Amino acid sequence: MATKEELIQELSDSIISCKKDAVLAAVEKAKQVMEPAEIIENGLAAGMNQVGVLFERGKLFLPHVMMAADAMTAGVKVLEADMPAGAATKKLGVIVNGTVEGDVHDIGKSIVSTMLQSAGFEVHDIGRDVPIKNFVEKAKEVNANMIGISALMTTTLQGQREVIELLKEEGLRSRVKVMVGGAPATQAWACLLYTSPSPRD
Repeated sequence: MATKEELIQELSDSIISCKKDAVLAAVEKAKQVMEPAEIIENGLAAGMNQVGVLFERGKLFLPHVMMAADAMTAGVKVLEADMPAGAATKKLGVIVNGTVEGDVHDIGKSIVSTMLQSAGFEVHDIGRDVPIKNFVEKAKEVNANMIGISALMTTTLQGQREVIELLKEEGLRSRVKVMVGGAPATQAWACLLYTSPSPRD
């Protein structure tokens, strides 16, 4: 019989392998002796964190990240099906994620949505080429505490600022965090969005 530490390591390694079958097998083995929340937090999530590290180091690539995230989602679904009603893992937050109007690129945005969902967030992916007002309307509809705005082209980057401005107009900016992404969305751009006054002020 494997120890708990060995089971946790197997769970983590199965995620890093990016193989759904390996993840499901590890989950079935672990749930005989471990609670679902512990399997998710100490095993699956730890493996997903390591996938992120390996991706940053260039050891894994986008397809691997997507496969690992899908495998983790499958494992979590198996565990949630075994939990008593109301005992599912606590949501870390509610996020609306989309690609801004005028931009049809969505691979990176989709990867982020999948990884956030696997990590325990409730994610509402509203797709690509999304009108500015739709970000805010969806955030109000689902009571989101974060909005993710992707823009891969410099010509659509300004849409990220417009979403933030609309949040201010609706009185939501203080309670809704904003995450910007896409190739031209640098750290300097994100800081500018955070610190610069409204063009209308």
